[in-house]
Amino acid sequence: MKKHGIIVTFIVYLLPFIFANDISAIPAFARKYQISCQVCHSPVPHLKPFGEEFAANGYRLTEYESPRYFINTGDDKLSLLREVPLAIRIDGIATYNSGKSKRFDFGAPSGVKLLSGGELSDKLSYYFYFFMSEGGDIVGIEDAFLTYNNLFGTGINVSGGQFQACDPFYKRELRLTLEDIAVLQALPGTSQSSLKYERGVFFDYEIPGLNTGIVLEVLNGNGIGNGGEEFLFDKDKYKNLLIYLSQPVGKSLKVGLMGYSGRELISDAPFSFDNKIRMYGPAVNLNLNERLKINSQYIFRADSRIFDPDNDDWLLSCNTRGAYLEAIFTPRGDISKWYFTGLLNWLESDYDPLDYKSATLHVGHVLRRNVRLISEYTWLEGEEKYGKLSLGFVAAF
Repeated sequence: MKKHGIIVTFIVYLLPFIFANDISAIPAFARKYQISCQVCHSPVPHLKPFGEEFAANGYRLTEYESPRYFINTGDDKLSLLREVPLAIRIDGIATYNSGKSKRFDFGAPSGVKLLSGGELSDKLSYYFYFFMSEGGDIVGIEDAFLTYNNLFGTGINVSGGQFQACDPFYKRELRLTLEDIAVLQALPGTSQSSLKYERGVFFDYEIPGLNTGIVLEVLNGNGIGNGGEEFLFDKDKYKNLLIYLSQPVGKSLKVGLMGYSGRELISDAPFSFDNKIRMYGPAVNLNLNERLKINSQYIFRADSRIFDPDNDDWLLSCNTRGAYLEAIFTPRGDISKWYFTGLLNWLESDYDPLDYKSATLHVGHVLRRNVRLISEYTWLEGEEKYGKLSLGFVAAF
């Protein structure tokens, strides 16, 4: 009877969204160009190749531009938008057995974002979002950057601000699953250098003819926490570098190689010391006619010295290795109402708390182009072993 009660509760929870067919609002970019979200996403928020190209071009479709987008002030050096483009994303989930709790929980909203982006001139664009609520807390600004395209006619695009270091090879914020990518957020001991959000500068260039992509990131290397004295956001004098090379092979395959080198000051230990960080690994992306997409990557990380706060001890050399394998299946391509996602996570480290494995099956239904229902089951092995079931929705307007 108890299991039946849980199932009934899930169904009742989803009923308002199953019959919400009058939802027809569209996000900022689709609203501006009066096109469907389907042009760039399949499903929202997962990007299609055209969507990736649109983002790389500074969130602009040059062939659709209209002078009415800006106010004519008589000053050709002033880019004043008639209307600030805004969009909102709301996520909600109901979960059973989160954290091996054996409890059922309503989590709506689990996240609320305010997003804006677009071009400020023919070469300058911006993007940001404010996480108004995540798990009931105000998070603040995560992505926030300016991009200048084709710097001095070189074909190099330059971005500066806050972004995820892993964006060139995996746009973590746009994943379809609730389950995260473990290796991209791994932090051995008290290290603050990961492949998640960072402040820095981002250069990208594509070699003409070869279509080889080159990305260089110069990063603070300690996340996006609050500024300290004199609003200095970097906790030390070092800057970390990330390089990513990618090469299309035919129409369906892209291979890449990431390398990361940096150093950080570990100060939250009995005494301060430097930690040298090295990361590298290949990535493979396969796209079979927009119906089956497979993304995978292996990353090896070496830290010269870390502090283990749980055991009040140091590790002289800490190696961490991990990988993920993601498959997205849309039976009818970008017009599919149903989609299926599988995700495998594997992470092993000399720092034992990082050890983690998970297997996820995610099934979604596109109710509207900007509204989808989700169901997900994850079996995970970390400090504990348990299964987690979630149902919910993602809406953008």
